[in-house]
Amino acid sequence: MDYQDYYKVLGVSKDASDKEIKTAYRKLARKHHPDVNSGDKQAEERFKEINEAYQVLSDSEKRKKYDQLGADYARWQQTGGRPGDFDWSQWSSGGGPGYQRTYTSTGDLGDLFGRGGAFSDFFNRVFGGQTGYQFDPSDPRYQFQQTQSRPRRGQDYRQEVEITLQEAYNGATRILDKDGRRLEVKIPAGAKTGTKVRLAGEGTPGASGGQPGDLYLVVHVVNDPRFERKGDDLYSTVQVDLYTALLGGKVRVPTLSGPVMLTVQPETQNGQTLRLRGKGMPSLRHKGQHGDFYVKIDVRLPTGLTPEQRELLEQMRDG
Repeated sequence: MDYQDYYKVLGVSKDASDKEIKTAYRKLARKHHPDVNSGDKQAEERFKEINEAYQVLSDSEKRKKYDQLGADYARWQQTGGRPGDFDWSQWSSGGGPGYQRTYTSTGDLGDLFGRGGAFSDFFNRVFGGQTGYQFDPSDPRYQFQQTQSRPRRGQDYRQEVEITLQEAYNGATRILDKDGRRLEVKIPAGAKTGTKVRLAGEGTPGASGGQPGDLYLVVHVVNDPRFERKGDDLYSTVQVDLYTALLGGKVRVPTLSGPVMLTVQPETQNGQTLRLRGKGMPSLRHKGQHGDFYVKIDVRLPTGLTPEQRELLEQMRDG
């Protein structure tokens, strides 16, 4: 079994921050996503490697264990040890030195759109997936394992999912293919970046009769150039011509629930902010409530004035 260099897979240093790791993951995942590279097996395999590396390096406990393993493995190589002779048993998830086990994959976790593939043998051995224990029943170590083992809960998985701001407003659905099963995951309206959606029992199977872990979808809301979000409030800028700003009128404003006509009062100043109550994001915790929508007025000055228009403006200026 080969050692997997997850830092190299994501192209980050070993002292990279969580933000740097997440940024590298998003960039690579978009580039190699199967939906972008239809039919490209090499890109699909690369996508699997990227997802696996992020599963480890984005989890503080897994990363700590991985760094300890990496240091131990590096010392082993420096002393002239051969990779095939490295003692993996002491790093096996839930195991310790002296236990000889074989591991099989827990199946295809997949990505959020039905692709992604199983984790490597390295990942399954070190971080989970320890199904199919095979001991010689005559081995006394097997008897010790049978009498001393206790139920252990399976590992949790985390998977990032991107949604648009419009989907965050309306709620969204993603389809997950796991072990040949089609799971429909609903992301609630009002979700923010960092919101977690839990799928109970869809993580790594438990050991010795323990409960399975959970799968958490971690939401990332993609920025929308039309709007700025602050909590449940939304902010936007709308252009208003000089005449409407001076004399008053109505202007069409796009919102996530559809366009609305905003009343502009006479002599509205450039940069003035108007509020549309209840036109912001739905509240994740308080069903039926919404934030507000704030519109900043951007007064656009006319160009190409006729002599008559210029004369009228001069008269206004001179009082």
